[in-house]
Amino acid sequence: MDVEPTDDEKMAGYLSTIESGEASDDESIKAKEAAVLALSALYAKRRESEKLAALLVTLRPLFAAIPKAKTAKLVKRLIEDVAKIPGTEALQMRLCRDAIEWCTAEKRSYLRQRIQARLASLLLDSKQYTDALALLTELLREVKRLDDKQLLVDIFLVEAQTHHALRNLPKATASLTAARTNANAIYCPPLQQAQIDLMAGSLQAENGDFKTAFSYFYEAFENFDTIGDATSVSCVKYMLLSKIMLSLPDDVNALVQGKPGQKAGGPPIEAMSAVAAAHKERSLHDFEAALAAHHAELGADPIIAHHLAALYDILMQENILRLLEPYSVVETAHVASLIKLPLEKVEEKLSQMILDKKLKGILDAGAGCLILYDEAAADSTYEQALETLGNMGKVVDALYSKANLLAAPPKAKEEEKDAKKDGKEKDGKDGEKTLVKKKDKK
Repeated sequence: MDVEPTDDEKMAGYLSTIESGEASDDESIKAKEAAVLALSALYAKRRESEKLAALLVTLRPLFAAIPKAKTAKLVKRLIEDVAKIPGTEALQMRLCRDAIEWCTAEKRSYLRQRIQARLASLLLDSKQYTDALALLTELLREVKRLDDKQLLVDIFLVEAQTHHALRNLPKATASLTAARTNANAIYCPPLQQAQIDLMAGSLQAENGDFKTAFSYFYEAFENFDTIGDATSVSCVKYMLLSKIMLSLPDDVNALVQGKPGQKAGGPPIEAMSAVAAAHKERSLHDFEAALAAHHAELGADPIIAHHLAALYDILMQENILRLLEPYSVVETAHVASLIKLPLEKVEEKLSQMILDKKLKGILDAGAGCLILYDEAAADSTYEQALETLGNMGKVVDALYSKANLLAAPPKAKEEEKDAKKDGKEKDGKDGEKTLVKKKDKK
């Protein structure tokens, strides 16, 4: 009976294959490549990130002997395997910088550019936005000359994500448009297309067009789900968010019970369902309870957190306006007790609403009350006066023209009559010529 070798025995065998002999023919190159990939996957499975980093340095003599295309494939695969291990962002950036220096020394521009794009993405994830934009600007200048559209799509996409994180929506939209333009000229893999759709949906949501955003999020979900990427769960969350922002609770339930909700499942869907239920009831208390209970799912995602904060403000404003309808003067403490929120938070929101002119009134801090004013009827006297003056101006201009005509000397009047008569005769002759031409045609 054969005994399955242990992981340590497998690693020893892979290392002996990599170190034995030289990569002189195709068979030895294929064997070494397979051993490197298997050893890298095994290190990633055991979460031995430092051994993976050491392997990347150890393999450099081998990289000098094998084709550059295979070298690029192996280096990218090793860095991707390191990324599978949680908490290795700093190590990934160090590996990328070391690899960039090695590629520069060996004059391997193709591989260097792709590692630089990877480093820019890591800088974005670690919120080093300035460094990411500086690296992307330098890289774009170089890649545009080469017209490498596949790499251009990746660079523009990371640039769009960086600008979006900085809340610079016009530049994010411009970068996304450039990425889609280059993607239309080449075959776009499902993962890349899904990332483009996800970015497009995020920007549409920022612009308030949640209906279009939902369509992009659904397309992204389909592509991520096709390749088995975990980002599909985030896409389902964004789809539910779009329906919540559109105030469509029935659609939220349909999504949760349908294909997207069944595939995602778990805490993310439960969190969004709790938010949808609170929004349907217009309950700030339930909304805060949902945010507190599912903070890991809702607060950690910047897109979800941003839109839910805006939704919370809208709900609070609607609740306050509904409570204030029967009052002309009311204590702020009473409003806070009715809405079940801290007094300081309610006073801050009331001040903001007054400044935004969504509430007519003043806060009397000494008396601790809010004084509300009645809506003043719109006075249209000014607009009507302007319209009357405009019409009078037209009348005066017409009278002035007639007065000038009456005051003109007789000779001028006769010349004017002759000119009118000549014009009529000329029109008559032109009409006759036209009639003759039509007859000739017939």
